[in-house]
Amino acid sequence: MSEVGKLNLEKSMSEVARGYELTPGAVLGIRRPYNFVEGEYPNYFESGKGSRIIDLDGNEYIDYLCAYGPIIMGYCEEEIDEAVIKQIRDKGFCFSLTQSIQNRLAEKMVEIIPSAEQVIFLKTGSAAATLAVRLARGYTDKTKIMRCGYHGWHDWCVEVKGGIPEKLYEDVYSFKYNDLASLEELLFEHGNDTAAIIITPVGHPLGNKIEEPKPGFLEGVRELADKYNTILIFDEIRTGFRVALGGAQEYYGVTPDLSLFGKAMANGYAIAAVAGKKEVMKKAEHDVFVSSTFFPNSLSFAAALKTIELLQSKKVLEYIWEKGSKFLEDIKALTEKHQVGAEVSGIPPMPYITFQRDKAKTYKAKRTDFYTQLIRRRVFMQPYHHGYICYRHTDEDLNYTVKAIEESLIYIEEKDY
Repeated sequence: MSEVGKLNLEKSMSEVARGYELTPGAVLGIRRPYNFVEGEYPNYFESGKGSRIIDLDGNEYIDYLCAYGPIIMGYCEEEIDEAVIKQIRDKGFCFSLTQSIQNRLAEKMVEIIPSAEQVIFLKTGSAAATLAVRLARGYTDKTKIMRCGYHGWHDWCVEVKGGIPEKLYEDVYSFKYNDLASLEELLFEHGNDTAAIIITPVGHPLGNKIEEPKPGFLEGVRELADKYNTILIFDEIRTGFRVALGGAQEYYGVTPDLSLFGKAMANGYAIAAVAGKKEVMKKAEHDVFVSSTFFPNSLSFAAALKTIELLQSKKVLEYIWEKGSKFLEDIKALTEKHQVGAEVSGIPPMPYITFQRDKAKTYKAKRTDFYTQLIRRRVFMQPYHHGYICYRHTDEDLNYTVKAIEESLIYIEEKDY
């Protein structure tokens, strides 16, 4: 298998050099060049449409990162964008008081989400997670938090601790996904002062395989929350409106007290939400403070309502599960055929390709080579983050991607590590 030539990224590399002078890291957080393959991936995009994105140099890619999850339909989805434009043109979107479109969206969420009796809207998943924890502490009058998964960048939960005093996260404890004993052990010691258990219902640790809940795991977490009179929070920022319309809680049949939504609910427009039991949510009326100039901005409400309408009318999630199931089966067959240490994990809406760790650490070189070969074939996946299937991914897209994955695996198979 001959190596595919490197893409022309001249404009992109020039722009990132400019960006380093203007912004720390050139771009923020996980979008920084070192989270991909430096020198092989573009650093800036120019545009996107449907399942495709185009970089500054005119290279077009099939995109499986979907803006890290918000793109559930496709880029530049006309009906959604038109709903937003209509809101701007006819009614405006930023006022001293809230527009009633907020209530329409809240009613829709109460209708479709098992845990939702009331809803508070925000703009980011990090803000939603922090509010949910604050509500839990305000309701229970307890302090400690048991966490499992990524819950954003705020002081209490961010993994990178630079600039954060220990006292701001000293009451937060981590337990292992699919390991009830690790949670039970923590609760045995701290249960009487535990305000909340917060967990991603599908495990997606950074850079590692995605895990589905083992039979009884989520049910067991629910039982432990009840036993210790603590609030159970499902962080559904990634799984909400993608695993099922009502989230992973609907799909797996376990209902939390509070849940977090965002990303896919508005197809790229900035929105997040905390939804949950009225008795807990009502703490935000007087005892727990939440406020932002832009939380009531109605553009995202219009986008979310139209997105949900399309998800329902077009049976989008059925399509994604069908296409994603075949895609997962096809690439699993390839990793069995070409045994180079590649592993496929995830669920049909959220696939991921990683490499088995070995003592010689050749998995790192294999991962770099694999994703280099993929991007050169204009397939945009992330080495350290799972992918997504969206509605606009076609059979042609998926078949081309399977072929590109096989060619990349063969490249590794033929290389001497």
